[in-house]
Amino acid sequence: MAAVLPELVSYLEGLPEPHILFDRQYRIMAANAAYRRQFSPQGSVIGRTCHEVSHHFDVPCDQAGESCPLARSRESGQRERVLHLHHTPQGESYVNIELVPLRDARGEQAFFIEKMEPLRVAQGQPAVQGLIGRSEPFRRLLSQVARVGPSRASVLLLGESGTGKELVAQAVHEASPRAAHCLVVVDCASLPETLFESELFGHERGAFTGAGTSRPGLVEAASGGTLFLDEVGDIPLPMQVKLLRLLESGTYRRVGSTELRRTDVRVVAATHRDLKAMVADGRFREDLYYRLSAFPIVLPPLRERAGDIALLAQALLERVASRPRMVLSAGALDRLQRHAFPGNVRELRNVLERASLLADELEIGVDEIEAALGADALSVPAPLLGTRAPEPVAVPPQRSLRDIELAVLQERLRSHQGTRAELARQLGISERSLYRKLRALGQHSGS
Repeated sequence: MAAVLPELVSYLEGLPEPHILFDRQYRIMAANAAYRRQFSPQGSVIGRTCHEVSHHFDVPCDQAGESCPLARSRESGQRERVLHLHHTPQGESYVNIELVPLRDARGEQAFFIEKMEPLRVAQGQPAVQGLIGRSEPFRRLLSQVARVGPSRASVLLLGESGTGKELVAQAVHEASPRAAHCLVVVDCASLPETLFESELFGHERGAFTGAGTSRPGLVEAASGGTLFLDEVGDIPLPMQVKLLRLLESGTYRRVGSTELRRTDVRVVAATHRDLKAMVADGRFREDLYYRLSAFPIVLPPLRERAGDIALLAQALLERVASRPRMVLSAGALDRLQRHAFPGNVRELRNVLERASLLADELEIGVDEIEAALGADALSVPAPLLGTRAPEPVAVPPQRSLRDIELAVLQERLRSHQGTRAELARQLGISERSLYRKLRALGQHSGS
């Protein structure tokens, strides 16, 4: 390998982010302390290829299904940015890479410097919290987050309910220079119109009945950080003009005050509604829409991320399982991967929690998953073979899942004429599980 100027090595060593220098053959010629700590604390990386250290690949990234920044830089002749899934001693994590080509005296690309910035809220493996996935739609989402995060641009998160908009808002916040300050969440759908303004902007003492003291609003609490407006499509029209003023000038007034206040917030908004249609209907201000949607990000539904279900299921099960160390059987996982999940990740979480409650063993099987998937229709049981469809089971409010399940079982027993084995098959559970539930039903009825 060619000798590396000591001044360049000294420069890289002083940078806080992980940096490496490598040649046209992908061989690492220098790596600063931040890189060594993050990616290879146990051994030297000098002389090894970047793709072997970062990905455990035997060939360059573009030959292994990844996007290679070096190959892209050779084509464009410019610096390139990509999002990669890197191996670290703590497991796989997503890293935002910026590659800069260095030219020799003839003007040809001779060396390359790579800067790596880990995305702290995204993982390519099961994790306690944060975004999880490896699928291509998930990677495209993270790439957009990595690009817009460091900027000041307003972000509009679009997509179906249950796709994880708050987690993506957190990721945008963590990728920004505002990460050391607060991310303040405003649930626009839960705030009545009469309280919206005071919650958002605060109020002065005596501004309205019950305002015994002055109170700062959520905008003030988010100063220096990020304000996340969840379900922004539910903001009342009279409030939209005041929000627009905040976005355009950074100013607002507390309720009951004439004093103009200033704040420094970055706004991330989210909705599952069609805001363009609401603009056309006059239910959402056009100027506010364009102000919020400086950088729109569409979150993919779970049905487009089927390859991520195994990772998500394992991570979610660790959070919601009724007992520790519960796992999914291969058949149970296959059944989950074939489900459409109209409720997206939120529905997956609910199904796993139900299944863990229904399972007798630490391994959750297909029977428990089938029963959990069918729980959303418990109030209207499906018709039994050879019988008339039973009347819907009346479920009083505030009943637990166990009470609902027992009520449905009692209704099925009332109309079922066959064997217990047939009933178990129709319910999508094992005979053993059925007998356990029948015992519970007997105890419940006698209590």
